[in-house]
Amino acid sequence: MIGRILLRVAIVATAVWTGLALWVQRPLASVGTLSLIFLTAVLAIAALVCVRQRPREALALYAIGTLGVCLWWWTIVPTNNRDWAPDVAQQTQGVVDGDRVTLTNVRNFDWRSNTDVTPRWETRHYDLTKLQSTDMIVSYWGMPAIAHTLVSFGFEGGEQIVFSVEIRRERHESFSELGGFFKQFELSVVAADERDIVRVRTNVRDEDDYLFRVNMSPEARRSLFLAYVEQANALPAEPRFYNTVTANCTTIVYHMAKRIVDGLPWDYRLLASGYLPEYLFDLGVFSGATTIEEYRARGRITDRARATTPSDDFSKAIRQGIPGIAAGG
Repeated sequence: MIGRILLRVAIVATAVWTGLALWVQRPLASVGTLSLIFLTAVLAIAALVCVRQRPREALALYAIGTLGVCLWWWTIVPTNNRDWAPDVAQQTQGVVDGDRVTLTNVRNFDWRSNTDVTPRWETRHYDLTKLQSTDMIVSYWGMPAIAHTLVSFGFEGGEQIVFSVEIRRERHESFSELGGFFKQFELSVVAADERDIVRVRTNVRDEDDYLFRVNMSPEARRSLFLAYVEQANALPAEPRFYNTVTANCTTIVYHMAKRIVDGLPWDYRLLASGYLPEYLFDLGVFSGATTIEEYRARGRITDRARATTPSDDFSKAIRQGIPGIAAGG
């Protein structure tokens, strides 16, 4: 009895997953894809009907169908050869020579709207002995549990460089949480100027952004910076798929950081990335305020970013009043 119930659950779950995967991947034209989804439903219903009287036949039908789906799924592999959207058309690369790091394809776009933009890809040089700070920027566009996480590294003199793990979408695509479960997007590590990658969220996409100073030892900060460079360098040779749960902007930061901080605990807030500030607050890596509510209130940079002009020092302006950052820092 329990075996038949489990078989029914497995059939329904597999059919739903297959239908969603077909819908996202669209292996055939629209009519063809819809026909495959319909066939999947018919086979699932047939297997469910067989469970009661002919469980072995139902199991065989389920196994054959599942094997076919798995074989198709394994043929979908990541690639670097697509017609990419302009903001992810290039891949950041880094060369490390002792304390010197040279980053190529650093994005520094001038965004006026989502479609009106002046693209610039730059080469920049960094001295790791002058690496002074690490800031986390969390960008919200809808539900409080969902956010995009960026990490900004600060150097002597006020220069900032942001690393962001993003989808590498094609020119005709837009972000989809559902698509992120079904191999719709490749993974991209973008290094960018704050005036580009932060301002496009606050001023162009109407997202709501918060900045938090993260206290790290110089050794951990350097190691995290180099981990981003290492991850960026790996993708041109071995492209990966973005995954909404297992390979996104927050989970990859965690997997890199846990190599640096022993015993870094796993937490559901690493998946519900909108609550990542609460997770880090509980770890005690913030300073300058007493409650997470105060950190959030003072760390909100949306209005400050929107008020900046082209002549302003953008990075300095958005950090005014942030807990843990000295005035003018």
